[in-house]
Amino acid sequence: MRNLIAFLRRFQIFLVFAALQVLSLLLYVQFLSFPRSQYLTTASNVTAKILTWENDITKHFNLSKNNYALQRENIRLRERLPEFMYTLSAGKVRVEDTIFKQQYTYIPGMVINSSVTRRNNYFTLNIGSKQGVKPNMGVFSDKGVVGIVHNTSEHYCVVKTVLTKDINIDVIIEPIHLSGILKWNGRDPRRGSIDGISNDLLIKQWSRVVTRGGSGIFPRGIPVGKVEKIQTIEGEPLWNVVLRYAEDYRTLQRVYVVKNLLIEEQKELEGLIPPDKEEDLLQ
Repeated sequence: MRNLIAFLRRFQIFLVFAALQVLSLLLYVQFLSFPRSQYLTTASNVTAKILTWENDITKHFNLSKNNYALQRENIRLRERLPEFMYTLSAGKVRVEDTIFKQQYTYIPGMVINSSVTRRNNYFTLNIGSKQGVKPNMGVFSDKGVVGIVHNTSEHYCVVKTVLTKDINIDVIIEPIHLSGILKWNGRDPRRGSIDGISNDLLIKQWSRVVTRGGSGIFPRGIPVGKVEKIQTIEGEPLWNVVLRYAEDYRTLQRVYVVKNLLIEEQKELEGLIPPDKEEDLLQ
């Protein structure tokens, strides 16, 4: 107590001066409009800056959660698209609940391990059989096709990507609907090719390439890329169609696994097709 009294006596002049300064400043800001407005503006700017920093920090920590929520929203929107359903009543254009029935569902996942520099490249996803993932399911991203599920465990799966030797995904070139098989030359992760296109057909540069959907692995219309250039194949009546992939697989993170609810029915029906013995003998 003695020390406090001694301190107040020693600095009493300074303390009185400081109190008068604060009082005069408050009276100045309170009764004059210009300094009051300047004070409020400065205080608002400081508060806004602090709130901006707080929002940036919060947004960073919630980024993964928000991205997952966006994936779920994308799934709900895709499941409502008519092209990802099958028609119950032919010859109608109007979209009604009695015309279309759900054919595809989607499982969101994230790439946790990947390679793009090998001859055959595989991606590991953080979803597996526990989430309903099975081998031979298609995988795509918001931008385009990724590959096909190769094998699964309870919590993970390995995807055979389009950057492998024999991916063999059936695609079509729009708007002329030419069908071919997607291939990869093993060199450039940004470019693939399409086999089986006759060179008597005209293909325009930058034509859009999408999935055909014939195998049932992918819905029809998933982006694959765009035609970058067309090359002749010596001694064969075919084009070598080079396409630039829609997705950059070097930076890929979030994907969707496709589940075809009617795939077993399609396989069962196609299994009834009799074998071609003459073709087998030629091979």
